[in-house]
Amino acid sequence: METLIPIILFFVIFYFLLIRPQQKRQKKVQQMQSDLKKDDKIITIGGMHGVIHALDEGTIVISTEDGTKLTYDRSAVREVVSTEG
Repeated sequence: METLIPIILFFVIFYFLLIRPQQKRQKKVQQMQSDLKKDDKIITIGGMHGVIHALDEGTIVISTEDGTKLTYDRSAVREVVSTEG
């Protein structure tokens, strides 16, 4: 029993220091990606800046400054910079 307590304590500490914070970050990112809407200014994980032109269930169409429209997966969005309109 004495040898089992440190192992259990190790897993509890491991959970609260590594696993739980990662789950919170992942949930926050998924929420942000599901809340995307037209005219949001975004940055992709590749560093491209643009404005959401259209949305689909799993994809988005991003309009760049020069008018080019590119299709990306929703999961490629790193952050929403701001919203317009």
